[in-house]
Amino acid sequence: MQQTDDMEVPLLNDSNSNRQKSLAQERDGFSHQLKDSEGSMESPNLEFEYGDTDGFTAELSELYSYTEEPEFSLNRDYFEEDFKNHVKGRRWMELSLEEQRAYVMRLLDALEVTDRDKRLKVARAILYLAQGVFDECDTETDVLYWSRHNVFLLYDMGIFTALLELLSMEIDNNQACSTAVRKPAISLADSTELRVLLSIMYLMVETIRVETEGDSPERKAAREAFKTELGSPLYNGEPFALLLFTMVTKFCSMNAPHFPMKKVLLLLWKTILFTLGGFEELQEMKVRMREQFNLPPLPEDSIKVVRNMRAASPPASAMELIEQQQQQKRGRRSRRPLVKQDSLDTYNERDPFKNDDARDEEDDPEDVDSGIEGEVDPLDRDVIIQPPPPPPPLRPPTERVSFPKGLPWAPKVREKDIEHFLETSRNKFIGFTLGNDTDTLVGLPRPIHESVKTLKQHKYVSIAEVQIKREEELQQCPMTMGEEEVEESPAEILYLGMLPSLSQYVIALLKLLLAAAPTSKAKTDSINILADVLPEEMPITVLQSMKLGIDVNRHKEIIVKAISALLILLLKHFKLNHIYQFDYVAQHLVFANCIPLILKFFNQNIMSYISAKNSICTLDFPHCVVHEMPELTAESLEAGDSNQFCWRNLFSCINLLRILNKITKWKHSRTMMLVVFKSAPILKRALKVKQAMMQLYVLKLLKIQTKYLGRQWRKSNMKTMSAIYQKVRHRLNDDWAYGNDIDARPWDFQAEECALRESIEKFNTRRYDKNQNNEFTPVDNCLQSVLGQRVDLPEDFHYSYEMWLEREVFAQPIQWEGLLQAQ
Repeated sequence: MQQTDDMEVPLLNDSNSNRQKSLAQERDGFSHQLKDSEGSMESPNLEFEYGDTDGFTAELSELYSYTEEPEFSLNRDYFEEDFKNHVKGRRWMELSLEEQRAYVMRLLDALEVTDRDKRLKVARAILYLAQGVFDECDTETDVLYWSRHNVFLLYDMGIFTALLELLSMEIDNNQACSTAVRKPAISLADSTELRVLLSIMYLMVETIRVETEGDSPERKAAREAFKTELGSPLYNGEPFALLLFTMVTKFCSMNAPHFPMKKVLLLLWKTILFTLGGFEELQEMKVRMREQFNLPPLPEDSIKVVRNMRAASPPASAMELIEQQQQQKRGRRSRRPLVKQDSLDTYNERDPFKNDDARDEEDDPEDVDSGIEGEVDPLDRDVIIQPPPPPPPLRPPTERVSFPKGLPWAPKVREKDIEHFLETSRNKFIGFTLGNDTDTLVGLPRPIHESVKTLKQHKYVSIAEVQIKREEELQQCPMTMGEEEVEESPAEILYLGMLPSLSQYVIALLKLLLAAAPTSKAKTDSINILADVLPEEMPITVLQSMKLGIDVNRHKEIIVKAISALLILLLKHFKLNHIYQFDYVAQHLVFANCIPLILKFFNQNIMSYISAKNSICTLDFPHCVVHEMPELTAESLEAGDSNQFCWRNLFSCINLLRILNKITKWKHSRTMMLVVFKSAPILKRALKVKQAMMQLYVLKLLKIQTKYLGRQWRKSNMKTMSAIYQKVRHRLNDDWAYGNDIDARPWDFQAEECALRESIEKFNTRRYDKNQNNEFTPVDNCLQSVLGQRVDLPEDFHYSYEMWLEREVFAQPIQWEGLLQAQ
């Protein structure tokens, strides 16, 4: 037998050698082409951990533009000039704490002088202290240590309150505003005083906000005091954040084009983050509030679940899919059997659960783990893959995506889902319904009993549902329910302050976001957000132009980062505080075209945006004030940093996706806006970013609109559908993947938004309109007390009293019969 085999092999090689070689070469070529196309769509896993902010040093460095670099030495010179006049022959670090306090007190007194230039010099000296007296330091760690020491000292001495008064003066400086409006080109020089004041305040807020292990009890107490102070209406009866919001609206209305918007937005974001709390604090507040409402605990910690998620492979682009299909058809055409048209239809409509055993064996091993890669036409794949053995894996085993056993999220069911299920079942089996009764199961078959039991096991009652029910009771029974006790939380105080001008604040933030978006085109009527980055003298060399170009791009990225983080914080905190506060902000965002704006932002090469290198590490603070400055070259600027991705840009993208999720969740009218604006291909391109959290929010947005995208879209994006199944939380009874006619019926979108707006207005009127004429106010029916009330009359009334009596009393006919009939 062995001899026969040995004889057959050379015969085969002799007779079919050419054919075998050509087939092998064709198969190898096809495999290489697949690898190439796969490699072109493949992107590395991004080791990114989402948080409230970036690292402390990175957050400090983003405060300053590279154009401001010469001002570091200017701050030092003004400080040393003043310091040497009052403290002879010693350095700041050599002073005792009491001597330092005495010197800061002297600076505080000097801030009150009327001379504007002298005030600016003193403010620069204070800024140098807040920056960590870097000229006396040898390392970046020393700079950060002394910066922290000095900031707590400055706060303790009351510098922040004095700076706030100066900031208010600068905001109301009409002369500076009118001068800036008339200038054809605004530069750094127009906002010097504001930039110095805002820089000191930002350093104080950010430094005190961040906790460190070595903080003394005094510093912890100072942190809590500062946090309370910033969140309370202590500044002209409103929180500090409201003053910054006013600056934003004034800038966007073109009344103050010289305001340094990047610094204002960064300070506003960090103030909101400090006073309301970050995402970890939000989670803790949510747990406490559920306990107050006697709701069961959360099924899982969403922050931990998202952090433990693994990214899936990105989808293929349309061009790559077409190339793959063409290559497959060319490579296997000789093997492909003829198929009648009728059998095509049969194939497309066949039961997917029949004859699966053979298909499972023949499936490409890539299909098991490839997550959300591009799809090949199912017919082609089924027929093509049959004859040859499966090709080798295109990626090494170490990079294969493996999902954990079981799904990452516990399924949830709403009360109305159970009611809807029972209503449908009763109509089918009994012929009538019982309204909202979810306990009576008489007449229903056993499987329905089991289904209801399973649904109730996964029932989830949100805080929002409790708040809406409570609000309905307060509206319907105001006398029975009595006055609502509203906790004066920082979020409540902020909402109350924002309420009168909330629409202006939202529109202003979106205007800035639009101006800073990389996809925006420069328009003559758009706002100029580069006032605090452009130098007085424009660059004259190629190197200076490259540096300024990087600075401008970085400036825009930081603005997008601050606005996106600010908006998601406001939405999350207001949603927890009261659902109608959240809905009010979300509705203003929708009416201000936030949905198409975010989609426009993502309609770009998102991988290029996330991997952008608009940073010059040697110019970042505090590196630039400690180390010798190397000579910058065009090559070093082009190379950028060595980071795999830009943290702030990925952070911004995730925030914008979260905002989009927040404002569209459970809102059919807004979901249809996603469909109308053709968001599916834009969002699918965003899946190229191999970062689990970003992919999760993209998949959520795709999930809510799949039923409206049509059967063909779902069929050609089955791996995307599979990824949604694997990563996004399941809602039992939600047939998102099938698109039943009942769920996909046309909605009266205008009525939906109008009903929501009516509920919001009722809530705002009931809780915040204290001047309303309450129809439930008791009426005084006692004649003596009514006549005995003192009425303030004008001084000259007694001169015309008789005329008034004649006109208003005697000349008016009284119909006594009508009064009796009314009784």
